[in-house]
Amino acid sequence: MIRNKVLVSRYAEAFLNFSRANCGTDKALVDLAAVKKILRDNPGLKDLMDNPEISYLEKCAIIDEVVRDGICEDIRNFLKLLLEKKRFDILPDVAEYLRVKYSHQGQLDVVLKTAFPLELELIERIQEALRKRFKQNLRFYIDLDGSLLGGVQVVVGNTILDGSIKKRLLELRGRLTALEMG
Repeated sequence: MIRNKVLVSRYAEAFLNFSRANCGTDKALVDLAAVKKILRDNPGLKDLMDNPEISYLEKCAIIDEVVRDGICEDIRNFLKLLLEKKRFDILPDVAEYLRVKYSHQGQLDVVLKTAFPLELELIERIQEALRKRFKQNLRFYIDLDGSLLGGVQVVVGNTILDGSIKKRLLELRGRLTALEMG
């Protein structure tokens, strides 16, 4: 599963880097979403692409025929590359990865959870540290959550950085339970 995520992100980023120079990032993202919709609306198309009795060249001709009206050529070339590498099945995941990552013009949503209000200077230091770590612009949201007891928890996409007292107490309880059993 992790390998698939790495594979998806590599193909997605490589595609986007290539398309920046040609049709542009915004056009590439819009066109990729359109292709994802075409595949979703025509399940038989995916079956054709998965059919081993249809040659690679025939599949390329199908792509050229179906994916054409206003769609950047980079998209068609990317689809053909996925076919050639026998990775066509990751296309929806690639499109979703790019949609999530670039839906806010490259900004990541960050939720900073804290038990108590923090001083503005501390929030700014946390923001700067996270910008450096994730190498992206961030959109910050602050959530007061008394169940943390103290400390902070930061949620960036699927990543959770937990420095809360609640987490430390749970870890301590786990260690004490392990000592009692051992």
